[in-house]
Amino acid sequence: MTSISTKLAEREEAGRPIQVGIIGAGKFGSMYISQSHHTEGVRLAAIADLESERALNSLKRTGFPEHKYDTTASLSLEEGLKQGKTVITTDSAAMIATPGIDVILEVTGNPAAGVRHVLLCCEHKKHIVMVNVEADVLAGPLLTRKAKEAGIIYSMAYGDQPALINELVDWARTAGFDVVCAGKGTKHLPQYHSSTPDTVWNHYGFTKEQLATGDFNPQMFNSFLDGTKSALEMAAVANSCDLTPPPDGLMFPPCGTHDLPQVLKPESDGGQLHKKGTVEVVSCLEKDGRWVHNDLRWGVYVVIEAPGPYQQECFKQYGLRTDDTGKYASQWKPYHLIGLELGVSVASIMVRGEPTGQCKTWAGDVVATAKRDLKAGEKLDGEGGFMVYGKLMTAEDSLAIEGLPIGLAHGVVLKKDIKQGQGLSWQDVEYSEKSQAVAIRREMEAIYQKEFQAAGRIGTPKASAVNGAH
Repeated sequence: MTSISTKLAEREEAGRPIQVGIIGAGKFGSMYISQSHHTEGVRLAAIADLESERALNSLKRTGFPEHKYDTTASLSLEEGLKQGKTVITTDSAAMIATPGIDVILEVTGNPAAGVRHVLLCCEHKKHIVMVNVEADVLAGPLLTRKAKEAGIIYSMAYGDQPALINELVDWARTAGFDVVCAGKGTKHLPQYHSSTPDTVWNHYGFTKEQLATGDFNPQMFNSFLDGTKSALEMAAVANSCDLTPPPDGLMFPPCGTHDLPQVLKPESDGGQLHKKGTVEVVSCLEKDGRWVHNDLRWGVYVVIEAPGPYQQECFKQYGLRTDDTGKYASQWKPYHLIGLELGVSVASIMVRGEPTGQCKTWAGDVVATAKRDLKAGEKLDGEGGFMVYGKLMTAEDSLAIEGLPIGLAHGVVLKKDIKQGQGLSWQDVEYSEKSQAVAIRREMEAIYQKEFQAAGRIGTPKASAVNGAH
């Protein structure tokens, strides 16, 4: 990582800045926008947002220099590139198709939009950074394949926790350590699974002044709280690091940094893991609501295993935090800066030709699970809403129950009653194969169904398994 800024400076000096287009001017997008003009060798060529005013407000609010963007929101994409000014457009497809733009940042958080934008990037040969973890978990394993076939790079977003976890896992494996567990911290209690947009702020702790800034969408933040976002992020990590989801979803054990290697080791060695090589999220709250000592609410971690007594002794000599046997040790990063760090992905792609994390396989999935008893005829309101949350499970288990991915659990109508806590199936809802996102997801399922069967990892799914999904 030590040479990236130097190489960016060389691009600046040579008059060949990286031209970036961003889709979505919400919180994450605004954080990147605020930093984009501070980086040598990078230009924010365009912002695509369905509301031009939101993009303009983002530029103003984040302190983007007024002389560097089109304040009228009327300049064409081509003219903006010529003048070196950031252009605002409502047409993301036109931005992706514009010659001269090198990298697209997909920051919509909308799974269907994310799929559409990746396929457009494949068509127009634009690298893409997928900030949209919802789309990545919905169809990332297949989208990654399509991107490689198109000769473009499809990357996770540095600054978001999955990419930072990837970095820690890559460090561990490069140094020759087996990864026992990897994941992140969050604020979670079991009752949060039933949280709704009406109750989210009671749990979150934001002040009225913070909420008044307009940066906080209750349904989006509720998806962080009810476990959906954690499930999505751990599915992304499982898919990119070839790790295994826990057998019955995330446990969210209360755990501080001092206890990571003690808690996150196999049950056979006195820990809480089903086995080695898994993902997990630790909570900053004890079950009774007290704050955990040395909590990791904003950070990421990896737990590694010493290959032998010599390495265990080295762990001890150099002060690593270990379990009581000295066999397991942890490393962590206490914070992540989200969009403020996103430029690392842009630079890695353009300077090194490498993504900052990318799907390797389909290991984890997130299935829509009922928050309450649901009735036939009700229309699902998606992640973070009043009706369902996302539960992490293995891809094999998802295929076995024909699980309805949380990313497509919005706007579809239930065909039957569903009990609280039950995982939903494709068979439980009315859906259209004509939807691009549905078609891509079903194509991915069919591909992996055959591959898993050929590898002996699954048998033929049974309809009866659907009714037992929990």
